[in-house]
Amino acid sequence: MTTIKDVAEKAKVAISTASYVLNGIDKVSPKTKARVLKAAQELNYQKNGFAVDLKKTKTNTIALLLDDLAGPFYSVLVKGVQDIVTEHGYGLVACSAIGGDRSTAVKYLKERRADGCIVFANNISDDLIKNVTQRNYPMVLLDRNLDCTSTIKVEVDNRGGASGAVEYLISKGHKDIAYISGPKESYNSQQRFEGYREALKKHHIPFRDIWVINGKFTKEGGELATKLLLAQQEKPTAVFYGNDEMAIGGMYAMKKAGMKLPDEMSVIGFDDILEAKYTNPQLTTIKQPKYELGALAAHLIFKVLENKERTQSSRLFTELLERESVKDL
Repeated sequence: MTTIKDVAEKAKVAISTASYVLNGIDKVSPKTKARVLKAAQELNYQKNGFAVDLKKTKTNTIALLLDDLAGPFYSVLVKGVQDIVTEHGYGLVACSAIGGDRSTAVKYLKERRADGCIVFANNISDDLIKNVTQRNYPMVLLDRNLDCTSTIKVEVDNRGGASGAVEYLISKGHKDIAYISGPKESYNSQQRFEGYREALKKHHIPFRDIWVINGKFTKEGGELATKLLLAQQEKPTAVFYGNDEMAIGGMYAMKKAGMKLPDEMSVIGFDDILEAKYTNPQLTTIKQPKYELGALAAHLIFKVLENKERTQSSRLFTELLERESVKDL
């Protein structure tokens, strides 16, 4: 870990001079200041935001780093983490990774402001994670494909769940099946896409790339992607949405287009968020173990903190919830 002494040596100034610059004290010439700041940037020097951290080795908190604090999926996950953290007498801090390198989540991670960390954010870089965990920092990665033995991985069987969703549609007589995906950089979305293709291939159903559209894992994205799908000359008989939020947005777009569901289009989602059973028709979906995912991640963090046997990786499985949004052909 880079220290202020390292910065001073690289900039060829006294430690006190480097300290003035890095603490914003205006006692240094502009030329020297620029040299110190350049050295700090090149060495990736991070100033610790909590002076108390220099005196304490424990914070009695666990950090949960998420892509976004909003959205119906995260609330159940957070509850799972929170329950285990509270049982151990710790506090939970949930941070958003919106803003990338300038986000609160990245700041917490770089400065190790908690005793352990659970990462469920795509825009936190692999390099940062590797750099932090090299210093024996307990970290659990959720649904992330990273070759780093110093982290613990907990993964939901996204590929198997997606394959099961498409298999279910096929069992109902559907062969023309579209897929509305999440962001390209999302590991979850990539795995669900692979499951979609796997099921089509297994049943010798041709893959059509024009029926794969990015819906960004949001209701608005699902609505727009569905409009693009419905504008095509050839239309599917069923749509598999990579998450329930997109499915709800897609169902809204279909209804606005005057379609009757599921008579004119079958729909299946993924996640089983609370809203899924309140749609009309009720959304058939793949249930993700959201609470269990959070609780298991927190449990594995405490195994490390308590010097118990370390679990390197774990996998949780999904479940098909059959409701009303899929029709037999």
